[in-house]
Amino acid sequence: MKIKLQIATPDDVRDLVWLRNAVAEDLTTRFGKGHWSINTSERGVIFQMTRATVYVARYRGRLVASLALSKQKPWAIDPSYFTPCKRPLYLTGMAVTPGRQHKGIGRQCIEQVPEITRQWPADSIRLDAYDADAGGGEFYRKCGFRETGRVSYRGNPLIYFEMVL
Repeated sequence: MKIKLQIATPDDVRDLVWLRNAVAEDLTTRFGKGHWSINTSERGVIFQMTRATVYVARYRGRLVASLALSKQKPWAIDPSYFTPCKRPLYLTGMAVTPGRQHKGIGRQCIEQVPEITRQWPADSIRLDAYDADAGGGEFYRKCGFRETGRVSYRGNPLIYFEMVL
């Protein structure tokens, strides 16, 4: 299954709400309650679209994945943990439909990010992931991100990752 990321439009808001809530429900079912259990709303998705560029991937017309990239540093990221650069981008959210996980869709999304970032332009891609079974640490490692540190933010253990471009 080949997918291609496209910039989300206001027409994608409902599908993005569905995707994020499906992922939150799946993670909660598999790993118990945690910060990943929070449901999102249309208002939340619209707010994110004002602070980041949200990308979507569809397969046969159905939303199967999304990710968000932003020039603005998220509140939980401490830049001192990363390689100094002039133009970092932040991966601020990624989700793959629960029924389509572990089929290469997430990897295909990540593989498209360096090409997307050349248009911004950017020097690196930074992110944080929960340091828990429900976190994506192992996924990001497999996709070529390098761990740069571990921190606790508001009681949540996080792993920082970076891909220098």
